[in-house]
Amino acid sequence: MPIDRSTGAAHWCRLGCLLAAALPPLAASARADDIVAVYAASWAGIPAGEIHIRLHDGTAAYHDEIEIRTIGLPALITRLRGTGIAEGRLAADRPAEPSHYDAIYDLWKRRNSHISMRFVPRNGAVIAERGPDDTSRKPPLAEKFRSNAVDPVTAFERVRAALRAPRRPADGSFAIPVYDGARRFDILGHILPKKNAGEGTLRVELTLRAIAGFKGESSEDGDPDDAPRKVDLLVTDDARLMPLSLTVPVFYMPLVVQFVHYCASPKACSG
Repeated sequence: MPIDRSTGAAHWCRLGCLLAAALPPLAASARADDIVAVYAASWAGIPAGEIHIRLHDGTAAYHDEIEIRTIGLPALITRLRGTGIAEGRLAADRPAEPSHYDAIYDLWKRRNSHISMRFVPRNGAVIAERGPDDTSRKPPLAEKFRSNAVDPVTAFERVRAALRAPRRPADGSFAIPVYDGARRFDILGHILPKKNAGEGTLRVELTLRAIAGFKGESSEDGDPDDAPRKVDLLVTDDARLMPLSLTVPVFYMPLVVQFVHYCASPKACSG
């Protein structure tokens, strides 16, 4: 099928959200609480993108970043380059609680676009409100879709907690509500049973389930389809939960994200 630039851009924006949510914390860096890693994406076997993950987790707070840029054919379609940054609170026996989220990106015809969200407690809920630097041109979704949802980068903290939870459901399932500033969706996770007890990896099936903001309801990135999108995630089955690969279909062909290497510092991975 022909590839439309707007829908291609929308797929890559959804991929950026998914990458942020699907990559749990990594091990080994210059400092125990500072982690920098590089991933490579290929689409139908062709190089398609580069992803840099930078994590800083303290005892009570986190500061996480994900940088993604397309290369090769996807770069011709979308020209996407952007960085998402989230900060929030960490507490024992509680899920990660975001305080603010910013995504700055260039995409096709739009440059210096900025998604800015602040998470504001109100009437017993936490509402995602637009910050003063937001450049979105369409109105936000109704408040009910922005209530008690997390940003895409904070979602990875929720995934980590779900995979590590000692009292998770017997079927290994979990759900994370996500709002990216334009779209509201759920990340549904299911930890698959091992084929043998000595297997050193953990396979997780993720699904993006559209809730609101798709089919042009509020998105400025074309008309992303609202069909559920399945994702296969493979991580090491140890305390690190190191991601090994992530596979998702894009335009009926597999897009694969694979771990490349760690970096001693963000500067060492800049590029």
